Amino acid sequence: MEQVYGVRHLVLAEGWGVRRAAREFGISRNTVRRYLAGAEPGVRKRAARPRPVLERVRGRLDEILEDSKAWTQGKQRLTATQLHRMLVGEGHAVGVTVVKAYVAEWKRQRREVFVPLDYPPGDLGEMDFFEVFVDVAGQRRKAFLFVVRLMCSGRDFAWLYPRQDQVCFLDGHVRAFAHFAGVPHRLLYDNLRAAVVRVLVGSQRELTVRMQALAAHYAFEPCFARPGTGHDKGGVESRGRAIRWQHLVPIPSGPDLETISQDLLERLDRQAETQRDHRGLTIAERFAEERDHFLELPARPFRATAAHLVHVSPRSLVRIEGGWYSVPCTWAGLELTAYVGPHTVEIVGPDDRIGHARVRFGERSIRYRHYLRELARKPQAVRQIAHRLVPELGEPFVSLWQRLLDEHEPREAARRLAHVLGAIVRLGEPRVAIEIGHALAHGTSLALALAEIASPPPKLAPDRLPPSVAGIEVLAASARDYDALLEVAS
Repeated sequence: MEQVYGVRHLVLAEGWGVRRAAREFGISRNTVRRYLAGAEPGVRKRAARPRPVLERVRGRLDEILEDSKAWTQGKQRLTATQLHRMLVGEGHAVGVTVVKAYVAEWKRQRREVFVPLDYPPGDLGEMDFFEVFVDVAGQRRKAFLFVVRLMCSGRDFAWLYPRQDQVCFLDGHVRAFAHFAGVPHRLLYDNLRAAVVRVLVGSQRELTVRMQALAAHYAFEPCFARPGTGHDKGGVESRGRAIRWQHLVPIPSGPDLETISQDLLERLDRQAETQRDHRGLTIAERFAEERDHFLELPARPFRATAAHLVHVSPRSLVRIEGGWYSVPCTWAGLELTAYVGPHTVEIVGPDDRIGHARVRFGERSIRYRHYLRELARKPQAVRQIAHRLVPELGEPFVSLWQRLLDEHEPREAARRLAHVLGAIVRLGEPRVAIEIGHALAHGTSLALALAEIASPPPKLAPDRLPPSVAGIEVLAASARDYDALLEVAS
């Protein structure tokens, strides 16, 4: 810059000629003229060079690159090397360097430019699932991390689920909105099957019935990213990766997913209290400002379940999403309604509701209490499943079964236990448990106790008693008492 200043001063201020200034500074006269015109040293406009080889194949290059969209997809893309090979095969004399430079410039001109966005408070949240691994009850298994990120404050909600289906998708929203104590006005999603039936023109989507119900219940606007463009919701994409690296390494462990999820959420909340932005505000402080702009929560939460109409098989089982669940054998052959949640299944029958823990595809959840009526008539079946049934019944039936096995062979023990199950069906489990417990505690004969339970003494209804003896209560049995009763009756 000093040279430019000296040249301009001598020529413009002191009247030196261009030749004399060039000789003084040891530069060319053209350089002096450029400095006088305002040019800077070292900055020269490069003259366009003719490229005859490229011009001969430019049209064919453009044609192949445009046509390749029809016969390539995903990671199976056309490379510059392959394009050069195609041109040479067609008889074009062109170097691979020319083709690579042209393809790089062609891609640069078509590369998407990202617009820096601004997020008003309470306006937008982004949601996504992420595949992770956790140790549940000492066993390593795959889980799915549900994440909602509020784009204004940066507050996160995360929860772990055993599967990535619609009921887990719905339950994640219910938990997230309850945790935030409000609902953002818009939520941005991928085009996942839990929410979208069909991608229409532009931003239009045909939503699933349950997604429509969720959006209507909480009054938020569902928005969707363009297909194949995960960067449309880059906030939650990057945050999901960060949560995996920062909070799920080493791999977390716990007795169940509920415990692991609660611990993860607490750590995210603690991080929100300490992490600060360029203004010195923590995430929690920004969230406190954003919360005033949320939609209010409805009076009751959305029921995050999927309803299924199911048929009860002759085995008194219903099949729901590939899993089998038992119901009382009196329901066999009925058509019922089942409500599937993230972790539980509730089956509604004519006189009761049966709950099961949700099982994986092909697994079974069977409670042999549901089969007591049939087992009372099938001692061999009792022998086959006693090791499962007795722990369900608990004490004193566990001790009873052990004593029966000690005193009898397995077949006879199963027959006697079948008599007890029949008594449970007729008299109810509490009364039979009392009688069995009394017999075991006092060492009385189990055969007599089982016989009394299996054949309870007949009872006469009070309205069938003669008026002369109605209302008389016999506290103890003795011949003298019966004589007194006979005298009164006569």
